[in-house]
Amino acid sequence: MKKITLPLSPTEIERLHAGDAVLLSGKIYTARDCAHKRIFALLDEGNPLPFPLENAVIYYAGPCPAPEGKVCGSCGPTTSARMNSFAPRLLDLGLGGMIGKGEMSAETVDALKRNKKVYFAAIGGAGATYGNAVKRMKCVAFPDLLSEAVYEMEVENFPLVVAIDSFGKSVYERN
Repeated sequence: MKKITLPLSPTEIERLHAGDAVLLSGKIYTARDCAHKRIFALLDEGNPLPFPLENAVIYYAGPCPAPEGKVCGSCGPTTSARMNSFAPRLLDLGLGGMIGKGEMSAETVDALKRNKKVYFAAIGGAGATYGNAVKRMKCVAFPDLLSEAVYEMEVENFPLVVAIDSFGKSVYERN
């Protein structure tokens, strides 16, 4: 299992291949459908984003409230295909990668290849494991969206699989 520290360097991204198991540590941001719509509204209006997009990693998840003594509650991935209409533009603007569950569209795969970025798969049903890997968390945008707000998370040993690498190779390919 490869240990990866964010932000990802171009050299590090190039060394990642579809199917590699990784333990990710560093800063990630959560964002689901509603947050993406608001992010796009900010971009369309020429307004700054509430977090730096360059080389950032977005986790398609909505964390549950933290139980007593924890930083974060359960935080499992949502279906990534719902973000296909957003991902290519964000990748073209500098997004470093995404974390989610399931396949992505051909357009998103093309954007990953074009920008030399990576898509990681998180395990559905392992939300408690992911929540336990969160060491610090704060809401950085759209608090009215509650669990669907944008949260900045500091994670440690966040278990993932490289689902689509920067060459467009995918664990979802059916050969």
